[in-house]
Amino acid sequence: MRPAAVLFDCDGVLVDSEAVANGAVAEDLSERGWPLTTEAAKLAFMGTALPDMVPRIEHQLGRKLPPDWPRQIVARIIARYDSGILDAIPGAEAAVEAVAAAGLPMAVASNSGRDELRNKAGIFPFFRHFGGRLLCFEDVARPKPHPDLYLAAAKLCGADPRDCVVIEDSVTGARAGLAAGCRVLGFAHETLAIDLLEAGVKEVFTTHAALPGLLGIAPAGVAA
Repeated sequence: MRPAAVLFDCDGVLVDSEAVANGAVAEDLSERGWPLTTEAAKLAFMGTALPDMVPRIEHQLGRKLPPDWPRQIVARIIARYDSGILDAIPGAEAAVEAVAAAGLPMAVASNSGRDELRNKAGIFPFFRHFGGRLLCFEDVARPKPHPDLYLAAAKLCGADPRDCVVIEDSVTGARAGLAAGCRVLGFAHETLAIDLLEAGVKEVFTTHAALPGLLGIAPAGVAA
């Protein structure tokens, strides 16, 4: 069944930014006395918004972070993005173009901060298909796993959340989409399929080439 709108997560779904961002986090926290590899940081913080990261980090360090730590870490992450090492997830551009060609409204709902999300959107031209419907945790009262981001994204698209499809790759994000009442398609890219299924996702895919079929639309350039 064709959805009324398609709501995409960003990191790990559209942009291959998990390793880049978590590499910056690992570097920062290692300097502060919590030795972390990029992989360990990804396991600890994947899909987690900055406000929810802070108490975990402070508990581990046994002290408060500087008040401007969120600004510091975002600046460090964006510097890595600007170095040119950021890539799109394979097939993401074609999937977004297929949804656009089908005439379905789309939005991005990300646990990233505003500056970080806008930076990523500026790097990849296919973000133009979202028509500025880019939501971050700063736009809602509560980040994922709460439903606020996906409820707001559905509203931006003029759609009932129950008629929307969410594309998510993290357990945190999947729980947010399900809590919003959306149909959630789990992208098993960084997260194991079993973890997404255990979070309540009913449908899992591993390549963006499968997405048009799951949405009931034809790929870009192909008649439905």
